[in-house]
Amino acid sequence: MRAAVVGTVALVLTLLTSVAAPSASAQSRDPLGCATTLDCSLAEIDAMTMPDRLEFLRAMSEGPAADIVGGHAPRWGNIEGIIAFFAAHEMGASGTWVSYVDAGILEGIERGIAIASGRGTDTFGNPGSLSWASYLQRLRDGELESRSAHDRAWSEAEQAATDHGVFVAEQVNGIAPSAVEQRFFAYSEFYRWALRTRPALLDVVSPGVRPGETVQLTFVDWFTDVTNPVPARKGADLALDLAEFDLAGGPVSGLLLLHAYAIHLAPDYLAAARAHTS
Repeated sequence: MRAAVVGTVALVLTLLTSVAAPSASAQSRDPLGCATTLDCSLAEIDAMTMPDRLEFLRAMSEGPAADIVGGHAPRWGNIEGIIAFFAAHEMGASGTWVSYVDAGILEGIERGIAIASGRGTDTFGNPGSLSWASYLQRLRDGELESRSAHDRAWSEAEQAATDHGVFVAEQVNGIAPSAVEQRFFAYSEFYRWALRTRPALLDVVSPGVRPGETVQLTFVDWFTDVTNPVPARKGADLALDLAEFDLAGGPVSGLLLLHAYAIHLAPDYLAAARAHTS
């Protein structure tokens, strides 16, 4: 009996370390090469700089992802905005909490693209992989034409990949977020919450997700447009200045937080609105 327990524990430890713990010899790979092969591990992405990750994500968006969902704008503009934020604030060095979480998100997108395009079934142990694959396939098949359905599927996929990155940082590597990182993470949680709770009623007066139908009629639509890096990039700046997030407080807290972002991002939103009507 004791031998069986010991063997089970050893197996669990092996699985945990094989899921995502980077080896000491993990090396950063060429971001364009990773976007082509779609087989870079979380450890290899963790070794990348933020500018390299930005190049990696854009190459995946414009290359293999576009082959799956042709006719759609790039799907991860907001994540590009967050990576640009990290680079500007010198956050996310290899081996940090931010780096592992971000690498988990990018790995999930990478393997999701690979699975959706029929280039293998390996998730690399990242639950976000299958969620992103399903999202891309449903988008391709016309199942996510309404913003409410689209935004929920997108947010659920990113949440799964994000949770995996948090697991790798905290449970596999024993790294907790700093106070600044925790505040920023609360912003990302709020963003996904806003996507998931977008009322379907807004679909009646809001655009679809295809090019030519991306007119933003409301601030909520503009703020949660996953193809637009501006709200994410500048919203993250505000997140560093906010002392407290209270999503557990329910919809009232969420609305108050959205109001704070509306004030902070108003110039960019109004400029976009004027550009559309001119």
